[in-house]
Amino acid sequence: MALFNQTVGAAVVAVAICSAGALRAQSGNIELELNTAAEVNGGCRLTYVATNSTPLSLDKMTYEVAVYDTDALVKLLLELEFGGLPSGKTRVLQFDVPEMGCESISRILVNKSVECNAAEGAQTICETNQILSSRVRTIAFN
Repeated sequence: MALFNQTVGAAVVAVAICSAGALRAQSGNIELELNTAAEVNGGCRLTYVATNSTPLSLDKMTYEVAVYDTDALVKLLLELEFGGLPSGKTRVLQFDVPEMGCESISRILVNKSVECNAAEGAQTICETNQILSSRVRTIAFN
């Protein structure tokens, strides 16, 4: 009987560990990372890594961002269209900021979610559950 209880106990612990891992993988967040910035044709090419850690597959995801210069002045408002982003998937996308070198960009602010659509219709998760980060030391992304 003691062996049976140990086996059942071990199975319960294994299920709990697997469930916790699945919950971490499905955190419920949209993660946007500014990954790189490179000079291209008099402008700046920004590379983003977008991860959908939610259980919801998105058909379209678009954000409005404000681009600040080194004097902390807003120079541009841009819409970044990320397209579809299935649940649990990561995509890498590039966007060019025309006529503005990377060294003249100090900050990119996500102003709002313009579109966040799934098969079920418009969603709020793109705005309410976003995590933003930057690997580019000279450009803040928030």
